[in-house]
Amino acid sequence: MAKTILIVDDSMSLRTTLGIALKGAGYDVVEAVDGKDGLTKLDGRKYNLIISDVNMPNMDGLSFVKSAKAMQAYRFTPILMLTTEGDATKMAEGKAAGVRV
Repeated sequence: MAKTILIVDDSMSLRTTLGIALKGAGYDVVEAVDGKDGLTKLDGRKYNLIISDVNMPNMDGLSFVKSAKAMQAYRFTPILMLTTEGDATKMAEGKAAGVRV
């Protein structure tokens, strides 16, 4: 059974490119267009990894991570932030929210 990865990003081109690469490597991929949509995908199914952008409309990545980590089923799911954001403060906020460094 393939492992499942959730991609949360408002950029369709990034979701598509990342999805193609991950599917080609044998993963199942679920996509969400922003943090709010990402939360709807956290419906009890098992994710082996969540990849999220930081800057998104409706709900940003850090708010999404905090909400996801507050859910019992996803408390220990690894989350990676994929972003062009290089600010040390944002990185610290991500780490505090539960993002893997």
